[in-house]
Amino acid sequence: MTHPISHEQAGSGAALAAGPRSDNFFVRNADLLALLIILVSVGVRWVIVATGQLNLVQDEAQYWDWTRHLQWSYYSKGPLIAWIIAFFTRIFGNTELGVRAGALLGSGLLQAVIYLWLAKLWKRPGLGLLTLFVANTAPMFLASGVLMTTDNPLLVCWTAAMFCLDAGTREDVGPRARGAAVLALVPLVAIGILAKYMMLVFPVLALAYAWWLKGRGELPEGTWPRLVLALLAGTVVGMLPILVWNAQHHFVGFKHVGTLAGVEGNTAKRLLRFDRFPDYLGSQVGLMSPWWFVFMLVGGVAAARQAFWGKKGLLGLSMRQAALLAIFFWPAWGFFILWSFHTKIQPNWSAVSYAAGFLLTALAFARYWQGQGRLRKLWAVMAALVFVLVASAPVLPIPRHLNPANRLKGWDDLGEEVARLEKADFPDPSRVFIFSEQYDMTAALAFYVPGQPRVYNAWLSRRMNQYDLWPGPEDKKGWDAVYVRKDFKDGVEPGVERMFEHISPPIHYQTTFDGEPARKFTIFLCRGFTGYWPREYGDF
Repeated sequence: MTHPISHEQAGSGAALAAGPRSDNFFVRNADLLALLIILVSVGVRWVIVATGQLNLVQDEAQYWDWTRHLQWSYYSKGPLIAWIIAFFTRIFGNTELGVRAGALLGSGLLQAVIYLWLAKLWKRPGLGLLTLFVANTAPMFLASGVLMTTDNPLLVCWTAAMFCLDAGTREDVGPRARGAAVLALVPLVAIGILAKYMMLVFPVLALAYAWWLKGRGELPEGTWPRLVLALLAGTVVGMLPILVWNAQHHFVGFKHVGTLAGVEGNTAKRLLRFDRFPDYLGSQVGLMSPWWFVFMLVGGVAAARQAFWGKKGLLGLSMRQAALLAIFFWPAWGFFILWSFHTKIQPNWSAVSYAAGFLLTALAFARYWQGQGRLRKLWAVMAALVFVLVASAPVLPIPRHLNPANRLKGWDDLGEEVARLEKADFPDPSRVFIFSEQYDMTAALAFYVPGQPRVYNAWLSRRMNQYDLWPGPEDKKGWDAVYVRKDFKDGVEPGVERMFEHISPPIHYQTTFDGEPARKFTIFLCRGFTGYWPREYGDF
């Protein structure tokens, strides 16, 4: 049984997370307020994108470049990200808005799923509002609602699947609705896998939760076999195109994931190291913000203590709710914390754990507010300030070396300069190609050089990537080229000299964005392509 937190006792903060009988203003008008939060938050993101305050992150540019070669899968990711971007660029054109429209829609869908889950299934609209507040003031969610990365559709599918899993395993939900909820897991799991391989963890956690319910006699009769079949079907449907594509390409995608995870390649040779953990832990604090990070861990511990050790419920949750949140938070989040002692873990790999993490944070903050914590209003104000600062960071006068948005500025200026050099320094601009040795540079140039030409990625002292699976410029023997590198460099990458008869001295180019200095690049003008194009076969 859920234990609502009394608003008369706790004040407005706890009442916001209270049950349906609260007569607090926020709860009475929860549906309208939730719609307002969603519309305003998506609207702010839309303005940021539509006004061109940030150039594309290079990964976004790479995913856009994939849309020009639509496939069943790609080297590092499933195909969904390319399909989504392809759909919206057909509406808004090959523009920053076209690339990011899916992220804007995804941020709205994710918030709607969170609110409907908590307000309609848990009957706690106040908690739904508070969770939306927490999410919209966490840097991770703010960024994922603007940047079109694979985490956006993954989190939508993961959270919606948690909602359906919860509804499909409850006795107080009618049989037909339970069956529909379990059936909905098939497309959600499949689409989630097509977005990112991390969705493969969902069936494991879902079965662990169902097994916990079964052990307590709380799993409705007949649910277990239907749930197993639904999760299996979703996994097969989602993995089938990825498996077929990998089989056709020597399983390079799976080898790549194995290398990143530290189970293949050179990283697998050393089991334990301590230099990566501090950076990874710091990144997790940054994803949530320090204050929300603390509340998330407090909520996570409280949920686990209630579900698995029978301790008094401090969060106002039923046992099954506490178990659901604990199971969908701790295994994924804790695994990556531990695995960071072995290999480098990217900050966003634990993103799926934050679907439960946002709820745990809201619950812990509501309990803190109920306890009349002295700093409770300060935490709320600081959280709201994060939303304002992150939303306005692109236009704030923050020093370049301290502004994280600076790395997203200057790409359009670079594209214009490359196009200018093509016309001004070569006798026949139609016989000039562009290349770099880094995939992100290659993708950004492909998007921002006027005309959006095909740009090539030379395999020089790096891991394999998607560009290596596509044809190179071998048929352009005798052509000239523009070679671009990040930052100011004094020379070319080893191996480039063999590719051309003559290479110019470096041109150091300082880009600008709205009249302010942005990123730095080095440009080389290369003449007489010899036809040699490096294709190494090393680490994946």
